[in-house]
Amino acid sequence: MIEKLRVAVIGAGYWGPNLARNFRSSPEWELAAVCDLDLDRARRLAEQGGGTRAESSLAAVLAADDIDAVAIATPATTHHRITTAALASGKHVLVEKPLADTVEHGADMVGRAAAGGLVLMADHTYCYTPAVLKMRELIEEGALGDILFIDSVRINLGLIQPDVDVFWDLAPHDLAIIDFLLPGGLRPLAVSAVGADPLRSGKACVGYLTLPLQNGAMAHVHVNWLSPTKVRQMIIGGTRRTLVWDDLNPQQRLSVYDRGVDLDIQSLDGVERSAATVSYRLGDTWSPALPETEALRSMVDEFAGAIRGRRSPRTDGRAGLRVLTILDAARRSLAEDGAATAPIADLALAGNS
Repeated sequence: MIEKLRVAVIGAGYWGPNLARNFRSSPEWELAAVCDLDLDRARRLAEQGGGTRAESSLAAVLAADDIDAVAIATPATTHHRITTAALASGKHVLVEKPLADTVEHGADMVGRAAAGGLVLMADHTYCYTPAVLKMRELIEEGALGDILFIDSVRINLGLIQPDVDVFWDLAPHDLAIIDFLLPGGLRPLAVSAVGADPLRSGKACVGYLTLPLQNGAMAHVHVNWLSPTKVRQMIIGGTRRTLVWDDLNPQQRLSVYDRGVDLDIQSLDGVERSAATVSYRLGDTWSPALPETEALRSMVDEFAGAIRGRRSPRTDGRAGLRVLTILDAARRSLAEDGAATAPIADLALAGNS
């Protein structure tokens, strides 16, 4: 029998109970403590599993020798303070998205974890869904060919957040997924953000991100708090096939289309020019079979595997930092009326550690 790792969940609000439930059900983990400034709320969550203690003091949790790791489910503005304190106490850390509230804070977290030989993992839950794992597999094996474009839509009605705009609320999901899917991660040449605030709420409620990629490819993300219908869809077009992910269609979440455009390139007088003829592929469509597994359960097991194996998790702190640099560039672009803005060099900020 492998001795279980012991974890404390920090934050018992919206996301904390989901983390607590999956840590409890995993054979890798023992939920040792739940910590929240509201002790009654911490107690209610702790009481759902025997042997879990409730705390209102973060210092008490971090001082406990019997806790190996913490999972942080608190507002982004608190992530840096809690994470650095946890790392200083020798705890491994799982952090809810986004990794931090600024690139500088995120880079500092990544650097401290590396210096201490500790695991820092970003809670990019969608990256552990069977659909996204299959998408990554298809891209890695070359089933789509070279990536030409990515179109992602995440729209719904509300909730309008009091502290962040629609980019920081919804786009981290899509950016984390794209970062997970692309070999080498998401490293756009620039970021252009256009947003609107038709409600005059003081923040963008509708937004579009344009991310030019290497080799002429492009990613585009549409986020919206005001849509009367909910859409969760991503289209990834390649030179060989196109993949469509519809997260709200449980019967057919993934569809692979052998359809596309082929453009012959001919050399005329030693100069490459597009031929006058364009051919269209109209092949079959198929849907890969997907297992029924809970993404959060896979994620907490990956957290344990990274700790035991002394390795980086699939969605490590650097993945969270890459997403953070794009959100930061989007914020700067939005302030400049959509001007193309270069992301800050995340690895340089992290000290290449």
